Amino acid sequence: MSKKTIHPAKAVAGGVAPPGDKSISHRYAMLAGIAEGASELSNFALAADCHSTLACMKALGAEVKVDKSLVRVTGHGLHGLKSSRRALDAGNSGTTIRLLSGILAGQNFITKIAGDGSLNKRPMKRILTPLREMGAQILARDENFAPLEIHGGKLRGIHYEMPMASAQVKSAVLLAGLFAEGDTIVLEPARTRDHTELALEEFGVPIERHGLTTRIRGDGKIKLTGRKIEVPGDLSSAVFFIAAASLFPESSLHIQGVGLNPTRTAVLDVFARMGATIEMLSLRSAQGEVIGDLAVKGARLKGGVIERAEIPLVIDELPMLAALGPFTEEGIEIRDAAELRVKESDRIAALAENLRRMGAKVEERPDGLKVEGRGAGKLHGAEIQPHGDHRIAMAFAVAALGAEGPTTIRDAECAGVSYPTFYDDLARVAEA
Repeated sequence: MSKKTIHPAKAVAGGVAPPGDKSISHRYAMLAGIAEGASELSNFALAADCHSTLACMKALGAEVKVDKSLVRVTGHGLHGLKSSRRALDAGNSGTTIRLLSGILAGQNFITKIAGDGSLNKRPMKRILTPLREMGAQILARDENFAPLEIHGGKLRGIHYEMPMASAQVKSAVLLAGLFAEGDTIVLEPARTRDHTELALEEFGVPIERHGLTTRIRGDGKIKLTGRKIEVPGDLSSAVFFIAAASLFPESSLHIQGVGLNPTRTAVLDVFARMGATIEMLSLRSAQGEVIGDLAVKGARLKGGVIERAEIPLVIDELPMLAALGPFTEEGIEIRDAAELRVKESDRIAALAENLRRMGAKVEERPDGLKVEGRGAGKLHGAEIQPHGDHRIAMAFAVAALGAEGPTTIRDAECAGVSYPTFYDDLARVAEA
């Protein structure tokens, strides 16, 4: 396993362009695979997770050609997928296995799909319940975990009231709805990212949206058409650089080509509330997604509480926000975020463990944690154990810039799950 040593910095400056958005790349790849004709996806995420999705679509009969961040996928229509000779490998990607299960539920063949050790411990019952209600037959280990064996067949549309806010669950049901007889309606308890809805519309599927309700009409006429599409830069990856620049008064960083979809920008609201200095520039629209640049300057962060309805909107960014806690005036308190326990790692436990290794004062709770602010003392370098979790590794690489002495990230290559060039990009803008 590789180790990476991060040295303290005095400022973060220059420019950085984060990789293509993971969430959007997954969705475009899947829809391109069931569309008619060729799709060209530019700025496709280099992340290992998204390449797991491409490998699955290729195994199912779609034609896939990859040239760095340019991906060409040729599909053969909604019913053009074929049975894979071997079990599909979703790697470390919850998005791959959950969303693709919705598509596989509507096929006329049986598919086995699993992932790595971490993914096979993550809960799947949340998608099994609605997909089974639609008529799918799915076998799962202990009724909740991969490997999954999906017996595809005829589906019926349902009106599903989601018990928890989850873009992945919503997406799995909507994708199954493409193959269902009758309308498929999903009601969310709180707003989640809407990349699936926008992508479906871009590929030619009519979607009806009213407040927290989304409907696909199952009239037997649904057809997806291949498209030429640009993937926005990943805001969740940009957050690490927003955090890094915010640590130092002399910072001035320009982050280029970032996706600024309103269902994703709640994290910018959190940063603004904490006192960060962020300006949006050069806004434009592409495929229904908003893209722009961010100018970030150093700030004195206040900290604060993140809780309730805000949690689902910033769930991926919480590790970085928590790791900023020791650099803020009031510290950071995260509540109502038990979902962090079942991510790529138990992120609550991993955050508490590694913050303590660096000298922070942390109270770990079942659904979150409280991290004391700068009054509790300055962080020092330490050896960080990310537990194979890309967001933990990257969050502590950023925290290390503001610590005293060098910090070593163990198993550092796990960052490649979402951001293969992260350490190089961070080193380029961090001024010693």
